[in-house]
Amino acid sequence: MTQAQEAAKYYRPQLTDAGLSPTHAVIATDEYGAQRETYIAGERPLTLYVDKREIVTLMTLGNRPEALALGYLRNQGLVENIEEIKAVQADWETESVVVVTHHGVKGIEQRMAKRTVTSGCGQGTVFGSMMDKLDEVKLPKVQLRQSEMYRLLHNLANYNEVYKQAGAVHGCALCRGEEILMFVEDVGRHNAADAIAGYMWLERMSGCDKLFYTTGRLTSEMVIKVAQMGIPILLSRSGITQMGLELAQKLGVTAGISWHSMEISCLTRPRPCGRPSATPRMPSNRRHAALRASYVNLFQPDLAVNVERHAKLGDLHSYHSL
Repeated sequence: MTQAQEAAKYYRPQLTDAGLSPTHAVIATDEYGAQRETYIAGERPLTLYVDKREIVTLMTLGNRPEALALGYLRNQGLVENIEEIKAVQADWETESVVVVTHHGVKGIEQRMAKRTVTSGCGQGTVFGSMMDKLDEVKLPKVQLRQSEMYRLLHNLANYNEVYKQAGAVHGCALCRGEEILMFVEDVGRHNAADAIAGYMWLERMSGCDKLFYTTGRLTSEMVIKVAQMGIPILLSRSGITQMGLELAQKLGVTAGISWHSMEISCLTRPRPCGRPSATPRMPSNRRHAALRASYVNLFQPDLAVNVERHAKLGDLHSYHSL
């Protein structure tokens, strides 16, 4: 590794630390006329500038403005390398975050020429350059262990702090197996995804062995962002759109829907996984029977499988074509 490559490996732009509190206390009157304190989620406009050029205004909780700005630029394909960025400065008095580059961003006008208004919360915007690079996406082959997935869903219940306190937000998580590496909440799921992308960019973190979880629906934009982050597995507790599913199949993203704690629907099968092992012995607590399972063949090519959990002896796995 050359000296320049070594320096680039550890390079970090100058960053402010301007995160705001995500919730605010207010006085509400209940159905009996009594006043009590409750909490609401924050929502602030944050205008992103790159070298004095206005890019977009995002509506956000405001708790991770620097990571949000970096992830937005990365996922939109407006800046190729983090080494191009000199500083990221967020200022809530002006409700702005300014990204300063070393030598300007070549071709930024052309990249921003075509815009698509998406189904994202607050009417998201996708630039044409984001769509143009989809053919370059190459995701790794992975195996997903059923028992790990259910332990992950159990672990995720310990997060969503803003939602538990105030509601009105979405959450996204970056995971490795059942381990949750980062959990971000924001008023829009796309903001949360971009903040995670910014964190991964700063830390030079690969997505090849990661899983991405979101509380929101899987639209085409969410699938694209996760694929660009190099993450092969995308899990949601909500639904998926038709274009989201088509893009997931095209890009090789394994998309799964967790309808509730005892059922998962896998909607894409980009690669085969190991066949089911023998049905494990049922534990005394039937509710945790699913956690004793081993590999389940969820991802057979050209087969969509709905996996239901049953607390009946000898009927732990039931498969139904969708």
